[in-house]
Amino acid sequence: MAATRRERFLGKASVGLGTSTRHVFERRVEEIKPSKTDINSVIMDYLITEGYPHAAKTFAMESNIQNYGDRDSIEQRVAIRKAIHAGDIQSAIEKINDLNPQILDHDSSLHFALLRLQLIELIRTCTSTPNGDITPALTFATTQLAPRAPTNDTFLADLEKTMALLIFPRENLSPPLAGLLDSSLRQQVATRVNEAILLSQGKDREAKIKGLIKLRVWSEQKARDNGVKDLPSRLPLGLDDEVGMEASEEEEEEEDEDETMNGGADDPMVP
Repeated sequence: MAATRRERFLGKASVGLGTSTRHVFERRVEEIKPSKTDINSVIMDYLITEGYPHAAKTFAMESNIQNYGDRDSIEQRVAIRKAIHAGDIQSAIEKINDLNPQILDHDSSLHFALLRLQLIELIRTCTSTPNGDITPALTFATTQLAPRAPTNDTFLADLEKTMALLIFPRENLSPPLAGLLDSSLRQQVATRVNEAILLSQGKDREAKIKGLIKLRVWSEQKARDNGVKDLPSRLPLGLDDEVGMEASEEEEEEEDEDETMNGGADDPMVP
């Protein structure tokens, strides 16, 4: 391995930035040296929370971290998200209930979102061929979603919008309706499921690095709003496309090795 994950993780933020041309503020930031232990902790937290069990195991070996959490728990979340990304929503719901049936019992909004996504997958199947049988989709909507819709205005509006997929040809769908068939909806629901599982286990719903990034953005905005001088015109987060290009090929290889929860979607670090 040309470089450890830790080295690449830290190196992205400094690619292409020469010290001689650095703004004084940036040089002052570089003088603050977080401990290696703290950095390793943030990286490991990201890998565990976002669901990279293979990468977490490898990073633990590279960083000499003895205990990095329950791998079985990570892989259970991986399996659930893989099912959602594959459109197998019934399997995902069963796995969630096997893990903790109270998750969906106590979160009606998440449960409805999963059932609605299951209806969308049924509609996707029955409308994929001319004269497809829409009976399974109608039956599912009637038995599973219709009884829940009147309890919440948002549920009712979402159900009506979803049923419109049966009325209009796929090629003539408006952007809002076409978006229901986009894979990004699976990603959104899968992210909500992951967060709900983490909360049910007494863990943070998102990786610490996300909170740090949001805090960093908020702090910069507050400083500018308050007229603080001596700030560069732009303070990159180190997450831009041009910053990560050099490591992209190696990262793709690692993702092929890992059964990730993100299904090839956009970088979940970006808020």
